[in-house]
Amino acid sequence: MLILGISAFYHDSAAAILRDGEIVAAAQEERFTRVKHDSGFPKNAVAYCLEAAGASLSDVDYVAFYDKPFIKFERLLETYLAIAPKGFRSFAMALPVWVNEKLFQKKLLRDELKALGGILVPEEKILFSEHHQSHAASAFYPSPYEEAVVLTADGVGEWATTSLSVGRGNSLEILKEIHFPHSIGLLYSAFTYFTGFKVNSGEYKVMGLAPYGEPRYAQTILDNLMDLKPDGSFRLDMKYFDYCGGLTMTSRKFDALFGMKPRAAEAPLDQRHMDLAASIQAVTEEVMLRLARSAREQTGLRNLCLAGGVALNCVANGKILRDGAFDNIWVQPAAGDAGGSLGAALTAHHWHLGNERKIPNAQDSMRGSYLGPSYDQADIEARLTAAGAKFETLSDDALIEQLADGLSSEQAVGWFQGRMEFGPRALGGRSIIADPRSPAMQKTLNLKVKYRESFRPFAPAVLAEDVSDWFDHDRESPYMLMVADVREERRIAMTEEQKALFGIEKLNVPRSDIPAVTHVDYSARLQTVHRETNPRFHALISAFKERTGCPILVNTSFNVRGEPIVCTPEDAFHCFMGTELDMLAVGNCLLRKPDQDPSLKRDYKDAFELD
Repeated sequence: MLILGISAFYHDSAAAILRDGEIVAAAQEERFTRVKHDSGFPKNAVAYCLEAAGASLSDVDYVAFYDKPFIKFERLLETYLAIAPKGFRSFAMALPVWVNEKLFQKKLLRDELKALGGILVPEEKILFSEHHQSHAASAFYPSPYEEAVVLTADGVGEWATTSLSVGRGNSLEILKEIHFPHSIGLLYSAFTYFTGFKVNSGEYKVMGLAPYGEPRYAQTILDNLMDLKPDGSFRLDMKYFDYCGGLTMTSRKFDALFGMKPRAAEAPLDQRHMDLAASIQAVTEEVMLRLARSAREQTGLRNLCLAGGVALNCVANGKILRDGAFDNIWVQPAAGDAGGSLGAALTAHHWHLGNERKIPNAQDSMRGSYLGPSYDQADIEARLTAAGAKFETLSDDALIEQLADGLSSEQAVGWFQGRMEFGPRALGGRSIIADPRSPAMQKTLNLKVKYRESFRPFAPAVLAEDVSDWFDHDRESPYMLMVADVREERRIAMTEEQKALFGIEKLNVPRSDIPAVTHVDYSARLQTVHRETNPRFHALISAFKERTGCPILVNTSFNVRGEPIVCTPEDAFHCFMGTELDMLAVGNCLLRKPDQDPSLKRDYKDAFELD
């Protein structure tokens, strides 16, 4: 049985496909269209999933969509009626889109699928899952647990913004929900907007900025913006927000409370912005900790699964893990709306059709999240040749040896291998990698390769068997969704003069033996690399360890700011030629920058709209 899952028409459109309940393929539409957070119908992702399954649309038994548009429209109407006549402008802007497209989504889906596959999918084959049901399903069903608590938190689905579920076998029951407009995701997005970053895109920047500040506004948030209960439930005071009826996230009362106006995009950051970031991060962590503790107390279960956009807050995830309320935590790597496509398909298979669930024997059933397209060696060579690339084709061992030599001499490398990752993180399939021991590497990669803000941290990809030798972490973290501290003996103590520095001034102070991946608070966003799921990446890090004694590489996504992660060999070559990367490995092809035709160099710094 084939089930195709689709998420679309809001942001991060994606498709996923199951065969007899097993995940075959999944991908975001943005990777194919090269439009960041593409919200359109994911025709390219659907076509890829069908190809990966060796199927045509006529072979698909069910198509599952990740939310229920009629209930969403009900929320739109009820919200407007509750605040009318305020909010008429935003309501008037949204209504034509709903009437013309979103309200009749079954017809729209059938039309789009017909244009793609040449057949009209019968109405009874199209299923709709509620938004938070899709998120919860994406977290529980692929997890390695027979039973678990499932905590989902995001901006908003239909009505739910936070939900607590219990999964057992193939059943998944939602026990509690917090409803719009009260949303921890939207609260975080309000501060994303207020600190000058893009909503639904820049939240991770706020998380990265937080350690440079002090949470001096945290109590202000708790005293004024929200009423937070001991069990983690909360209500927001909506007079400070404008997302219900306005065109911005915050109101003038919000400005007055914090004594400043929203920062303009790309304007300089000052200490107040860093303190705001630290404050909302601290409040979010407290909310998630209380929710997790009360879930443990209510259910008695020892396993926790997380999904929804808030589950991408790896700092909060690490705090929940170290808090100890749960023995085990598993986070869906595509925790945002893209993962809803997978959750919808899994809901159809297990909940709608009642099929039994096979508990995976390995880490989980996500295949390391390597679920996107791959390219065989002959195809890679043909594509690179057509693009004008100059390369040498090496054996597996020779490729690893030359790359390890380059990395140990502080060269930055583009790494394009195997299947593309599903979700927002590069996990060693479409990565930029470098030496974490270099004190200058974080700034070099940010400013000369990624063309992004200097404060943003990079993640360590560490051999799974060595993780506890370098970090205060003793378990797997394959999806870069847990933060842990660098071990005390690996740290470099700060001088009194360095301790007196403020904000971004702290950036250039080496904090450990691996300064390129150590944040200013001695933390790191971990990816454990496993021989079973990515043997080639594991082999490369092992070769680097042989040369340096360090079982870690810097791992960041293969793209520049505002660009989706590269998908094809051509994407990789263009990004290579548009940045100051030194080497590029695509399959067994090795490219060096000095060998390339300089006329193919691209101006990548301004090629994409800033995120």
